[in-house]
Amino acid sequence: MSGLLALLDDVAAIAKVAAASIDDVAAQATKAGAKAAGAVIDDAAVTPKYVTGFDADRELPIIWRIARGSLINKLVFLLPAGLALSAFAPAAITPLLMLGGCYLCFEGAEKVAHVLGVGHHEDETTEAVPDDPAHLEEQKISGAIKTDFILSAEIMTIALAAIPESTFWMEAATLAAVAVLITVSVYGAVGLIVKADDLGLLMAAKGRLDVTRRLGRGLVAVMPKVLTTLLVIGTAAMLWVGGNIILHGLANLGFTWPYNQIHHAADVVVHGLDRGRAAAKWILVAAMDGVLGLALGMVLIPIGTRVITPIWQRLKRLNPVV
Repeated sequence: MSGLLALLDDVAAIAKVAAASIDDVAAQATKAGAKAAGAVIDDAAVTPKYVTGFDADRELPIIWRIARGSLINKLVFLLPAGLALSAFAPAAITPLLMLGGCYLCFEGAEKVAHVLGVGHHEDETTEAVPDDPAHLEEQKISGAIKTDFILSAEIMTIALAAIPESTFWMEAATLAAVAVLITVSVYGAVGLIVKADDLGLLMAAKGRLDVTRRLGRGLVAVMPKVLTTLLVIGTAAMLWVGGNIILHGLANLGFTWPYNQIHHAADVVVHGLDRGRAAAKWILVAAMDGVLGLALGMVLIPIGTRVITPIWQRLKRLNPVV
């Protein structure tokens, strides 16, 4: 009997450790996912364009296939690569993270330049659009998954850098949780956004009550504004996160002057405030990080559009699988 009680005590102790580990994974995954806000919001803002022009009954299946491809990108390819980096080449994480930060700055600045009507505009007519709807669907899904790979690489690298030093299995579990959490959140939100128009049209056309029909018409009218707002927030978040990554990366590499100057300037501005000093400092630092990200992105636009993009297009013509 005493042996059985001892065994039950051991089982209870193991269960407590497992529960604590799950809590730790969830907490670390939430914090790491929050660090990737810029790429996550941009992912949610970009994805709806891939279902534009398709029948309503094909929208959710297309989103599901893109989500499945995104999960494969994260779990099958990027998670092992991230763990290998952490185990064998941890010094490479900061430079890779800064490279991802540069890409965020470039993408955000290119969106700003497009709105302002300056700079490079991508020629969408260079790639032939297939007449077969099934072929077009496959092409759109393939393109979305390739784009997702870049964004997912940024998300996973940012998450990896945000995880406190821990065991191999804790890092693996946290990264896997981040991958699943972000994929479900992004593509679940995309599904809701894409189907909101259809729901509004259905309510407007078949609602029994006048208030239902008006709510449906309002939903249809507001969705373009929601998408526009999401794009604006996504662009601002990309520039903020990108600039922040660059500043922290430079500080980690020993060049602390830009990081220190921004925080010193924020401290000077909020010094006289009686309340809300921490919040005001955070907003100021985020704004300055975003301005830095925008400036860096503007510098990177000519490099990206005149050097990297032509090379990438040549590679795609030589090897259509790329």
